[in-house]
Amino acid sequence: MPASPSSSAQAAREALAVRLTHLRRDAGLSGKELSSRCGWHPAKTTRIQKGEAAPSDTDIRAWRSACDAEEQAADLIATARAVDSMYVEWRRRHRDGMRRTQEDFNARHARTRMCRVYVSNVVPGFLQTPAYATALMQSITDFQGTPNDVSEAVAARVARSRYLYEGGHRFVLVIEECVLRYLQGDHQTMAAQLRHLLTVMPLASLSLGVIPFTSRRTMWPLEAFYAYDERLVVVETLTAEIDVSQPREIADYLKAFNELRDLAVYGRQARALIDSALSALG
Repeated sequence: MPASPSSSAQAAREALAVRLTHLRRDAGLSGKELSSRCGWHPAKTTRIQKGEAAPSDTDIRAWRSACDAEEQAADLIATARAVDSMYVEWRRRHRDGMRRTQEDFNARHARTRMCRVYVSNVVPGFLQTPAYATALMQSITDFQGTPNDVSEAVAARVARSRYLYEGGHRFVLVIEECVLRYLQGDHQTMAAQLRHLLTVMPLASLSLGVIPFTSRRTMWPLEAFYAYDERLVVVETLTAEIDVSQPREIADYLKAFNELRDLAVYGRQARALIDSALSALG
């Protein structure tokens, strides 16, 4: 079973906390003495050392100055920023709207030779029609209560489809059959989205597999994840985007992806499932 990415992010925070604790002890300081030198309440030191509070750049500079460890400042700050970037809440990501996030995803795809994608909830962005993307992103914006720039965000998301047609990019996609049945927007929007899937399936850059409802599960459904080559896996939860970069965890996700891919059907069988979902729309 793949490790929980949110647990991994917390483990990274705790590892940073251990480094800071050792730095304090090596300097021969108690928590109260370090707090006094840093000019904050001892409770803050305790929270940082327990991994309950993420130290800012300013906090780390004060900590290393109190411990007379100037040479470690840059490395500690870089580590803290890496930990902070592992787990980013969507509301923080979307604080200025969704367009910038979509442009960041496009940049990731531009650098990726092979993108392996597993989704159990919605059609992935690079295969979405404008109407489907609008319905989905409007519901996300309404739920999160973030600034509404849906039209700009949709344009950025739909632009991602160009990588299907440019050389040097390969997409291996596995979706659960329920993705074909969940209604985003009205019936017309959903029907157009399903027809679009049928249109792009023959592309040489795309492998599209569908896991049928009737498939005997040897791998349970997971939250959506995107594997960018072998260097990064991005997991999407309700509240956050989680970046997994540890090689062992990436290997776990790629193993899970291969098992999910083996459960899927392709070609005519996959088209039959899409046609069936289309027919059900009436």
